[in-house]
Amino acid sequence: MEAERRGAPVPVRPGELPASRTEPDGTTVVRLLSYNVRSLRDDTEALVRIVRACAPDIVCVQEAPRFFRWRKHAARLARRTDLTYVTGGATAAGPMILASLRAHVEHTEDVLLPRTPGLHQRGLALARLRFGPASGGLSPVRIGVVSFHLSLQAAERRRQALALRERAAALAAGTSGVLAAGDVNERAGGRTFRLLGQAPEGQPGAGLRDAWASAPWGAEHTSTPREPVQRIDAVFATEGVEVLGAGVPRGLPGVTEGDLVAATDHLPVLAALRVRPGD
Repeated sequence: MEAERRGAPVPVRPGELPASRTEPDGTTVVRLLSYNVRSLRDDTEALVRIVRACAPDIVCVQEAPRFFRWRKHAARLARRTDLTYVTGGATAAGPMILASLRAHVEHTEDVLLPRTPGLHQRGLALARLRFGPASGGLSPVRIGVVSFHLSLQAAERRRQALALRERAAALAAGTSGVLAAGDVNERAGGRTFRLLGQAPEGQPGAGLRDAWASAPWGAEHTSTPREPVQRIDAVFATEGVEVLGAGVPRGLPGVTEGDLVAATDHLPVLAALRVRPGD
């Protein structure tokens, strides 16, 4: 465990992180991948191998293509990874959501956050996804999802974290839980992580818990791929979501250490989460 917390590579044993499934009572286990893809400027073939090997139900992308023919590039990435485009990209200033055919898309929204002059435009990609058929008298599982990429500038980052927290709390209405994932641009344990973990006033249980802190798995550090020394990317979940494991996947079948270095300038974060049907 100490090696994991230092971010040292830890081989992934087959079956160690739970696979996607729907349990007899309707409870759903989903695999969520968070990945900063640097506008697909690096080794796309390696990136595709990594995403496919992670077998995610949901992918929260940061730095998705935003300029010339960005929709074409987003659609191609989704197609090559056996996923579908949900929302985001240029319309959210970079964050994007992809999902497997297991997810039914009920609602999407792209939000541009207030911009500080001289700094990059930032935004949020939001979706409400339904898992499991409403059969046998069982309720489906509805999950709110937010993909984000916060500012490099500390004061703006804190304002964006508060906006993210408010949006996630609003998305929680009518869902069994909310998952938020992205590039925090701050080391784990910093002020932004603490802000996200606090529930908005009058909304107990709506705080976003750091999945790695709840159930560490794999390796911790996400930056930089060649010599990871810090965790600035994370998956968060509201109180009603059980975190089964979260961290940087290593030893994935068909993926080499060279792939993880070549694909982009961040390492991915993969999480398995159990969500129970709402009332």
